[in-house]
Amino acid sequence: MKNSGSATTIISNPIWVVQTSQAVRTLDQSSGQPAATRKLSFIQTCKNIVAKDGVKAFWRGIGPALVLVINPVLQYTVFEQLKNLLIASRTKKLRAAGAAASVVAILSDWDFFFLGALSKLVATGSTYPYIVIKSRLQAGHASALKYKSTLDGLLTILKEEGIGGLYKGVGSKLLQSVLTAAILFAGQRRFYEMTKKAIQPSGK
Repeated sequence: MKNSGSATTIISNPIWVVQTSQAVRTLDQSSGQPAATRKLSFIQTCKNIVAKDGVKAFWRGIGPALVLVINPVLQYTVFEQLKNLLIASRTKKLRAAGAAASVVAILSDWDFFFLGALSKLVATGSTYPYIVIKSRLQAGHASALKYKSTLDGLLTILKEEGIGGLYKGVGSKLLQSVLTAAILFAGQRRFYEMTKKAIQPSGK
């Protein structure tokens, strides 16, 4: 999973660099740049990047992008650990209340919803500084291009902007990613149960 994620990141990084450059250019125009400066197409943006910084610029931010491959791995690991702990805790309570020794607690859709949200919160909260570094490098910020490495970038932001600099824009990112993950996990669980009932022989 990690190897395929790394390969995908390396292949898709040029696309993210172009898209980020286009987004930054659009923002610059809306914040005071001359209106006559038209938005560049994908191909024109590629030519502009090559002319300005060379082909290697298409892999700006590849370091932190590769680190971010662990985000889903971390998310699923936290989810499974929390799920197992919750099942064990509820099973223990059921058996203490007189249930048979073979009884195992079953989690609800809401349990999966909140566990999915919490696991994504942990994963994104832990890796968000790398998202900041990646975005700045891919956008071609002058200050970011001076970073000697991902670690140097993190330390530079921490020194110049404080801890808040590493978490700029984290609110909207968490809202979007946490809610998406929560719905995804709850939906997967519901789909699994529906499929199991559909294929299960009647009367058994």
